[in-house]
Amino acid sequence: MNPILQTDAATLSPIALFLQADWVVKGVMLGLLLASVWTWAIIIGFWLKLGRTKRKSAQFERDFWKADDIDAFYKANGQTNLPSARVLAAGVTEWRRSTNGNAIDRDGTRERLGTVMGAAVAKEIDDISDRLNVLATVGAVAPFVGLFGTVWGIMRSFTAIASQQNTSLSVVAPGIAEALFATAIGLFAAIPAVIAYNRFGHAINRIEARLNRFADGFHATLSRQLDGER
Repeated sequence: MNPILQTDAATLSPIALFLQADWVVKGVMLGLLLASVWTWAIIIGFWLKLGRTKRKSAQFERDFWKADDIDAFYKANGQTNLPSARVLAAGVTEWRRSTNGNAIDRDGTRERLGTVMGAAVAKEIDDISDRLNVLATVGAVAPFVGLFGTVWGIMRSFTAIASQQNTSLSVVAPGIAEALFATAIGLFAAIPAVIAYNRFGHAINRIEARLNRFADGFHATLSRQLDGER
């Protein structure tokens, strides 16, 4: 192989492109690489968390609907660190407060139970989706940060042309290559973030729908029990 071609190939390798890049482009590349690592850490952690939450919540709800005594089930499982358990706890707490007196306001109790459990569902969804905003931010911003590095690298190429009075490929290729490499890193960080954000958003919507169904079912159970109260 021609030694000149070997040198050019080595010069245009990813590591060489980073080392020969301007300090501004280096900063862009490092920032995007850190954003990519952070994104993948969030993706993996979120994926494990959602899978664990869905499995345990499904088991909790199956056990709840099989239970004959709600109070006994609540005493045994009410402090479990699950979204369904916290919705159950909110409903049971409000039930006890509303039915503690001699005169029971049935309509008011039903309304408060719905409000309290609805708020509990909303809080759980907020807690679950807490770090999704990072994925959204990386997915939206990373391509533009990479584009900034691209523009800066191309400006350096034009500067090299002007200073050397030479338009040959050997003069402009390194600057253009490092510029395009910055864009590639930006896309490398943004694409997984956008895909994960959309997939996790869909999964969270399903969890929210499931929690709402559980809250509605529990509300109906308490409402029937309320009809029997004097």
